[in-house]
Amino acid sequence: MQLVRQKDKKTAIRCRRTWVCALLAMAVGSGCAAEPPDGGSSGGDGSRAAGSSSAVKPAHGQQRSKESGEKGAGEEAGKKARKEAGKEAREGAERADPAEALAAYAQRMKKTQAARAAAAKRWRLKQTPLLAPAPPARKPKITTRKGFEVDHQKGLPPVFTTVPTKKKIVFLTIDDGAEKDPELLRMMSELEIPYSAFLTDYVVRDNYGYFEKMQDRGVALHNHTLNHRYMPALSYAKQKKEICEQQAKIEKRFGKRPRLFRPPYGSYNEDTLRAAKSCGVKAVPLWAAEAFPDHMEWREWDRDLHPGDIILTHFRGKAEWKGSMADMIRNVMKVVTAKGYAVARLEDYV
Repeated sequence: MQLVRQKDKKTAIRCRRTWVCALLAMAVGSGCAAEPPDGGSSGGDGSRAAGSSSAVKPAHGQQRSKESGEKGAGEEAGKKARKEAGKEAREGAERADPAEALAAYAQRMKKTQAARAAAAKRWRLKQTPLLAPAPPARKPKITTRKGFEVDHQKGLPPVFTTVPTKKKIVFLTIDDGAEKDPELLRMMSELEIPYSAFLTDYVVRDNYGYFEKMQDRGVALHNHTLNHRYMPALSYAKQKKEICEQQAKIEKRFGKRPRLFRPPYGSYNEDTLRAAKSCGVKAVPLWAAEAFPDHMEWREWDRDLHPGDIILTHFRGKAEWKGSMADMIRNVMKVVTAKGYAVARLEDYV
């Protein structure tokens, strides 16, 4: 508490925020997957958490003052209003109690995890899924995995199976869109498990509304081609049609052009990556493990999870699997949670 008695108020505010960040980081660690911090990310994450306190919101206060000033007595009045708003925000930051901010944040985390525990019980999960830590302030640099390069790889979208991170997190991705199980939407929303969908148009076009509901729940929709063809067997022109026309369809239907593309079967060549780049694809995530209702399949020799691994599964049901999509989620979360990992949002890192 002696920090606020320093003569330099700016230094006092900065020190106070740093202290809150450190405490918040400790609080998060008790409720999330345990992990060492990524280089340079902890300060940004903590600052965002501390910034959620209602006492520190200068940007919004200044913007409201700017709008009211300019609509009122003109430019001079607006300047005066902005100055007063800034002063008020600084004074509010000085009055902010780090202990109160920490207590409020800890209470929110407690409620979130309690809700998750109740949802886990309803959906018959053996363990409550762990909360993912806050994403890094800066996304890690993604590069092509060794052995996955094509000729003239430089400048083409990177192909990777794992996101570079030290955090005990993994990423869940679901391909194609053939099975449209409403139970999956409810389950993932109630459990608050993030995932990404890679859509193939010929199997989703009969029910775009299902994926609109998915998008409304915060799921990012990405490109898995128009017709799920084996890409290396196609000419450059046909590959470009498969990828770029699907980019356009997703943008038109769902309002956002995908940044990520996954080739069917994980198969690609140089033409695939050149075509993908030509229509705005930035990265090509493959996978390190694949989930089914009754088992997991592994790419790595040790048959285990690693920080940043991408998990693949599909939109499938009992007609093709030994279980439903809910059964698949139960199985993959049993493995992920038991190994001390949390599921994070892929788009926060890529």
